[in-house]
Amino acid sequence: MTDEPPEVDRLPDDVWETVVSNAPIPSVDLVVRSGDGVVLARRTNEPAKGEWFVPGGRIRKGETLREAVHRVARIELGVDVTVERELGAYDHLYEASDVADSGGKHYVAHGYVVTPDAAEFELDAQHDDVRVFAPEDLPSLHEYVEAYLVDAGILRPE
Repeated sequence: MTDEPPEVDRLPDDVWETVVSNAPIPSVDLVVRSGDGVVLARRTNEPAKGEWFVPGGRIRKGETLREAVHRVARIELGVDVTVERELGAYDHLYEASDVADSGGKHYVAHGYVVTPDAAEFELDAQHDDVRVFAPEDLPSLHEYVEAYLVDAGILRPE
């Protein structure tokens, strides 16, 4: 893993606006299996504000996919993880964005199934709740989360 830089995982606003308005954002999303369930966190920002979602974030320049997986798990959940398997790449297209007049957001997300090294989670500011859901007790799911859970074998395809 790379050493964690002291700055927050954030680009300057003007740079972020240019990226969001003009290019897909490479990212990682984590299907976190814990006990008999899956960890979902409720988002406080766009896109997917208010949705129960898998942890995820953009990949930094010079960072490998697996380094990004570990960094995102530490930042968003306060844990390290073991990578169990890679699910592949997914296109995520959103009409909503945290950038005004950007035309939405486009992520090229690389999905991973991981297990945490701890049962307690510390959320970042992007989330207001985190829970471990048994497959039979899952809340209403965003279509992108549902696709991950199907591909991870947690849900059956409809």
